[in-house]
Amino acid sequence: MPSIDPLDARLLKLLSDEPRIGVLEASRRLGVARGTVQARLDKLLGRGVVRSFGPEVDPAALGYGVTAFVTLEISQAGGHDMLAVHLDGIPEVLEAHTITGSGDLLLRIVARSNADLQRVIDSIVRADGIRRSSSVIALETQLAYRVLPLVEQAAREG
Repeated sequence: MPSIDPLDARLLKLLSDEPRIGVLEASRRLGVARGTVQARLDKLLGRGVVRSFGPEVDPAALGYGVTAFVTLEISQAGGHDMLAVHLDGIPEVLEAHTITGSGDLLLRIVARSNADLQRVIDSIVRADGIRRSSSVIALETQLAYRVLPLVEQAAREG
């Protein structure tokens, strides 16, 4: 099981706090050689710990102020792959996860308004193999997606 150490955790926190920081400045701030930072970063990228350096985009700032979670029950004969292709064609579907429990897939979707949410859900359930959908609208984000506490814990557990 791959692990990270405290230096990896400090590097990840620095990159999270200041995503535009360069390797040289990161090495200066962390008090290690530039080559050490580059090697650590290459290793984290190679292992898939760091997946992207892209910007974090807020859908609400783009006009998509409604967030909802949709559970889909699907026909098991059709499988998940065909449905994943369908969902990939709907830009408002931000995530899709196969789940356990009463549903088969959990989606995080966005829309411009409640009326627009109906349009998005209609486009989702248009696919063959969907038996039922259930949705809940997020009223307010109490805790946004985060991974730094997990990084810090993984570094402590080494």
